[in-house]
Amino acid sequence: MCKESLKLDEDSAESSEGLRIGRDLITATVPFSEKSVRLSWWHVGSTFALLATVLVGAGLATWWPLRLLFSLLAAMLMVRAFITYHDYMHRAILVRSRIAWILFRVYSALALTPPRSWRKSHNYHHGHVGQISSSSIGAFPIMTTQMWHEASRATRTSYRIVRHPLTVVTGYITIFFFSITLLPLLKDPARHWDSLLALAGHAALIAVLWIFGGFDTAFFVVLLPMTIASALGSYLFFAQHSFKRMHILSPEAWTYYRAAMESSSFMRLNKLMQWFTGNIGFHHIHHLNVRIPFYRLPEVMDAIPELQSPVTTTLSPRDIRDCFRCCLWDEDRQRAVSYREASRLAAA
Repeated sequence: MCKESLKLDEDSAESSEGLRIGRDLITATVPFSEKSVRLSWWHVGSTFALLATVLVGAGLATWWPLRLLFSLLAAMLMVRAFITYHDYMHRAILVRSRIAWILFRVYSALALTPPRSWRKSHNYHHGHVGQISSSSIGAFPIMTTQMWHEASRATRTSYRIVRHPLTVVTGYITIFFFSITLLPLLKDPARHWDSLLALAGHAALIAVLWIFGGFDTAFFVVLLPMTIASALGSYLFFAQHSFKRMHILSPEAWTYYRAAMESSSFMRLNKLMQWFTGNIGFHHIHHLNVRIPFYRLPEVMDAIPELQSPVTTTLSPRDIRDCFRCCLWDEDRQRAVSYREASRLAAA
């Protein structure tokens, strides 16, 4: 098990219904860690091969509707490619492969995902998800209604901006360019030198395509698919921990088990979208054990009954609206509320 999972429920006994909880449930997921390097390479290799193919099509096609189609396919494949990188950084796949190390370092230098800032912020996220935090380190912040009412106007404005739907939709700039890449570089240039490489690599890729193929080539190969992929990826990340019936836990009650089962959602998607999103919708299982490869997450859910009744969300307009309305945590009512509801309850 990874070191993030050292803090487990002390109560590892079965529940009164005979279901495994806490340590017992986490232990039950251990056999599903990577067993076949060949299978991992099949998923990684096929994903990057398909991505390269459609990007070439987006760059070379002469009919703009076909370029658009290739670009949209590239956006979806970029989401899947990111999940393979995400799993590699979690040491869930291809841990000892030198080729994988080179592949994902090149990928990170072109896709605005520098390893140092990504690893630091994402590990923090796994160790603090489901807790109150006004910080956006590795996640979207969540404040209590009391914190909100006591906050200054500047703090409220900053909080609203970070959690605003436009911030999520423009994730290419707001999250991947600024939060993940540029900000760590500005704060600590010596430590986050790989962020400079990512910025330079990404800019160089756009410049080369623009110079030799024109703006439309840069647009269809990088700008449009990255914008769409970043928006979808940012929303998936947002909705996995900001949804109806989520629970925010006190530091005393927090465990990896409860954070996974109460503060992480299962996003119900069709098979095609599950494939494009690398099964990241099985997020409660991922938070339970980060060492499970993305391609085995559905297998885990099918095999372990205790994981088959999670809190769910979808990509339906209604669920998207509900997720964005989960703005603050009401400690008295133990549920998420909107800004308007928080103001109404405070005035009642």
